[in-house]
Amino acid sequence: MNILLIEPDKKLGDIYKRAIIQAGHTVKWAAHAQDAVHTADEHKPDVVVLELQLANHNGIEFLYEFRSYPEWQGIPVILLTMVTPQSLQITSALMKQLGIVECLYKPATKLHQLVTAINEVA
Repeated sequence: MNILLIEPDKKLGDIYKRAIIQAGHTVKWAAHAQDAVHTADEHKPDVVVLELQLANHNGIEFLYEFRSYPEWQGIPVILLTMVTPQSLQITSALMKQLGIVECLYKPATKLHQLVTAINEVA
């Protein structure tokens, strides 16, 4: 499965990428929203793993742009973010509209939980 990982932190990006590859998936990693759009265009992902706190765009803005392309509307998104669950405030209707299938809080998420979430989407 092709995974698009959008993570601005290089160390975390390396860690997540290695764990996802070890689980048997292909990973394309982007640190910024604009890079992610170009990467998705070149290598259509099966799943997007997204940090909401991005430079120049926030993750929700990225998702609205991402969903504006018809070929990307059905791609599931897993949020893996430092935004606390209390401040996330995403309604189930908005999750459905943006194709968010899982919200994971980074400090409380182990690597195997991320991989499990990816595998469950497949």
